[in-house]
Amino acid sequence: MNAPRFLVALSFAAFAAACGGASEPKDKPARPGAAAQAASAATGPVDAGVQAAIRKALVERIPRMPNIDEISRSPIAGLYEVRYNGNEILYADAAGDHIIVQGAIIETRTRTDLTEQRMEKLLAIDFAQLPLKDAIVIKQGSGARKVAVFGDPNCGFCKRFERDLAAIKDVTVYTFLLPILGPDSNVKSRDIWCAKDGGKAWRAWMLDGVTPEPAKAGCDAAAIERNLEFGRKHKINGTPAVLFEDGTRKPGAIPGDALEKLLAQASRKS
Repeated sequence: MNAPRFLVALSFAAFAAACGGASEPKDKPARPGAAAQAASAATGPVDAGVQAAIRKALVERIPRMPNIDEISRSPIAGLYEVRYNGNEILYADAAGDHIIVQGAIIETRTRTDLTEQRMEKLLAIDFAQLPLKDAIVIKQGSGARKVAVFGDPNCGFCKRFERDLAAIKDVTVYTFLLPILGPDSNVKSRDIWCAKDGGKAWRAWMLDGVTPEPAKAGCDAAAIERNLEFGRKHKINGTPAVLFEDGTRKPGAIPGDALEKLLAQASRKS
């Protein structure tokens, strides 16, 4: 993020832990759909004067402030979402005098991270638009469900995730090689992509530590550079990054049970 980080980040994990033993007062039962109601508050046009004040203050006061794409209402009265660089956000008051650069809006009744929900929408990728020709394809069982994974061959979390992923039934896995951890990642990605059976070479290395055979001269590995460019375009800055059929995008090594739930959810929506 290019803007200065003025404020300390709000830790949702710490918040959730602190609230773990709390309960709703009996005379104030939790309202169903409260998170949805709060999220819906972030709609409707923002007064032109407010927009102008926020833009003016941020551009004048923050060195190298990126172009602002959109200013929207947040679920909190008087606080506005400022979206910039396509899918990055900060929050500002109506005058632009105060901003929250790193933090999350939490709906307390359900402990829902509304900022995370918003970011998921901004970072979503249409599965149908994925360049599947640039992926290694592994079919498990019927292959009826689909998931895409952006992974680096030297990523420890990717190896952990691959083990859980290999145990999932009836899924087609599209693995996009994304060598972002150093020169050796580039070499191994090329060797795996150029193997006679890329899926077998990938799994052998990720699960069993079997080093892939060196790529033969003349192998066309341009797909790897295209994957890196795709990652830059969609801000895939870490691995593994997992994309489901419904556009849901999740970072990190997802445990097997959670992965199964996300696959089932995506299949119902797609």
